[in-house]
Amino acid sequence: MLDEKIKVGILGTGKIGTDLLIKVLRSEYLDCRIFAGRNLNSPGMQKAAMLKVPISDRGIEAFRSGDYECDIVFDATSAAYHIEHAQIFDQLGIFAIDMTPSQIGECIVPAIEIDGVAAHKNVSMISCGGQSSIPIAYMLSVAMPEIKQLKVSSVVAGESIGPATIANIDEYYRNTKFGLSKYTGVADSDIDVELIVDDINPPSDMRTTIYAECDTKIEAESLVSPLEDILRRVQRYVPGYRLERKPVAEGGSVRVDISVRGLGDYLPEYAGNLDIINCAAIAVAEEFARTKVSQRQTQSLAFS
Repeated sequence: MLDEKIKVGILGTGKIGTDLLIKVLRSEYLDCRIFAGRNLNSPGMQKAAMLKVPISDRGIEAFRSGDYECDIVFDATSAAYHIEHAQIFDQLGIFAIDMTPSQIGECIVPAIEIDGVAAHKNVSMISCGGQSSIPIAYMLSVAMPEIKQLKVSSVVAGESIGPATIANIDEYYRNTKFGLSKYTGVADSDIDVELIVDDINPPSDMRTTIYAECDTKIEAESLVSPLEDILRRVQRYVPGYRLERKPVAEGGSVRVDISVRGLGDYLPEYAGNLDIINCAAIAVAEEFARTKVSQRQTQSLAFS
């Protein structure tokens, strides 16, 4: 546990922002100084007030005013709003964790790349489909010869999708493909991303299928060890990340099916699609906190 906590703000008081708040309050490394949105009567605001967290209906102005000192801000608004917010956070020297698919910050998947996050000013959590599929796609890109085609399909419960996801759907596809391309080296034109919202069946856990194709025959047994390794790495911050069945390999094609069950903090457990991006964001924030506190302690010793 750190001797001091890093000051955190949350902008956006919907499902994502409120679930983030619960996770921040549980963290040994983070201290929520402000929960800001636009409607003091929203369920998220009321939850924060009940938890004795400072709240504001001034949105981004709550941060621009300088009334609340923050080292980190989670932006859980929308891709369009984050374009403006990113500039403000940069000017204020605040580390921004972008929960929207704006594609402004550096794409980060904690299971693959967590060291050095504090060197960035703004990091993107990509998308729920990105956080669920990229660890497996990355593993396949290492274990297989050059991947020619990559397809990712996620199925999520209708009750877990909010208006911001629908409004940002084009950005969702774009940013998920960008993240997949970054971590696998597969060209954007050779990546297909699909998001299916299940409004018919009872709510169930997020399910993601990753399909990769190359020109060389692949043996499923060769994927067991690297697959187990990447699963363990994701499960450090997303315990409900699970392999649904053994990978299927036919010729040069491989299919991997995973599911994500959430922690059930503010969101239902079936909303793994929302929980995985929040858990990833908390992992990034805590790594930033450890780095910054270490730097401050080093500076303090240097001047003592």
